[in-house]
Amino acid sequence: MNKTTKNISTWQLALMTAAAVISLRGLPMMAQEELTMFFYIFFATFLFLIPAAFVAAELGSAFADKGGGVYTWVKEAFNRKMGFTAIFLQWIQNVVWYPTVLGFAAASIAYMIGKPDLSQNGMFVGLFSIVMYWLATWLTFRGTSLISRITSQGFLLGTVLPGVVIIIMALIWIFGDNPIAFEHIPSTVAQVVNVDAGHVHPRFFPHINGMSDIAFLAGILLLFAGVEVHAVHAQEMKDPQKQFPGAMFLAALISFALFTLGSLAVAVVTPYDQINLQSGLFVTFQQLFDHYHIAWMTNIMGFLAAFGALAGVMSWISGPSRGLLWTARDGQLPDFLKKTNKNGVQTHILFIQGAIITILSSLYMIVEDVSVAFFLLSALTIGLYLVMYMMMYASGIRLRYTQPDLKRSYKVPGGKTGMWLIAGIGFLAVLFSFIVTFFPPSQLPVGSPAFYTRLVIIGTVVFVGIPFIISTVMEKKRKKKEAV
Repeated sequence: MNKTTKNISTWQLALMTAAAVISLRGLPMMAQEELTMFFYIFFATFLFLIPAAFVAAELGSAFADKGGGVYTWVKEAFNRKMGFTAIFLQWIQNVVWYPTVLGFAAASIAYMIGKPDLSQNGMFVGLFSIVMYWLATWLTFRGTSLISRITSQGFLLGTVLPGVVIIIMALIWIFGDNPIAFEHIPSTVAQVVNVDAGHVHPRFFPHINGMSDIAFLAGILLLFAGVEVHAVHAQEMKDPQKQFPGAMFLAALISFALFTLGSLAVAVVTPYDQINLQSGLFVTFQQLFDHYHIAWMTNIMGFLAAFGALAGVMSWISGPSRGLLWTARDGQLPDFLKKTNKNGVQTHILFIQGAIITILSSLYMIVEDVSVAFFLLSALTIGLYLVMYMMMYASGIRLRYTQPDLKRSYKVPGGKTGMWLIAGIGFLAVLFSFIVTFFPPSQLPVGSPAFYTRLVIIGTVVFVGIPFIISTVMEKKRKKKEAV
């Protein structure tokens, strides 16, 4: 490989990965769980994020020279069909995620220009999302080197900086003897408060009457997903066997710190009934800055958050779609999807991806209650992504037996027992969360529970079946060519 392509440092890949994992958009979602967020964050970090980082670090360093990310890992452990299914599921959930994060970016711009009402204007949000996505795609065509610089800087300025600011401002708010919002939650919100002798106390453990009460767990787990997405770029590092594992662990540490402290800051300042999933973060900023007579800071935070959202989008554009390029080169997709430009970027795949995202973003303009529509889509794709993670964990275990002599510069500690323990914990946590996705969350108005469950079941079967159908068709075409 040409040396000039090996230009991603450990720090850059860590920031690219953290940018893929962390979105400030997730802070209000966790803050809405009030102090029960610690239960969800503990579950997501110790039973999902850390096991995923360990297993991805071993698989990424073992197959750094081959590239392809989860496609290669699962293919080597099982077969090409399973590998293609894994990368397809990673890609399709990602496609639905774009319009939601771009909607957050639109809200950021609305607050930046001092017109917060625009964050609820479907035409503005839809058009902004489409233009922003195609801008990110155009920048991605310029190559990985530019992407890594923008995602690193965008993550630091647009995610880390606003995250640190909200944490510091929340501390100032606390020391200034201002009211702590989570101490005044309405008694009717049984999931997050406990009423004892007429006194309302925030819960640390969620009130669970049924699976619907913890259905948010899958959504919160998805906020921590993505630690494996940039494994496809491992071969672009100077010493991938050593640098890649270090980058994964650094990304996991940054993610845990920002999510925990940032969500707590929102819960401290913002009253429960004002925490909005799309623009809740800016409600918190506005409340803080207005209180301290520096309202102009809300505009600056809006600009930075929009920049951070763009960095996150670019971080994901260059990941799963590049994994699909590997599958096209391996004969799992039609030849026209192998097309790349002079910078080695997968142009045709990105054009198709862009067309799908344009259609999904247009829903903002035509559907009245877009938040519920996208939650249903997100619920479906959460399940698909969790299936991919189960395949990844299973691959880590299986490869210890089928390829014991494979060079692994980083290995999950404890030999085969250690791999069974770490990957097994991750697998069981993901399996439990996958089961939870079939229950509508009690915190959101999703309509008929039966309709919701049917939609998720049918969608899961259809989308898991699509890559198997594509693989079967492509296999028949290959055999036909060979026969000729």
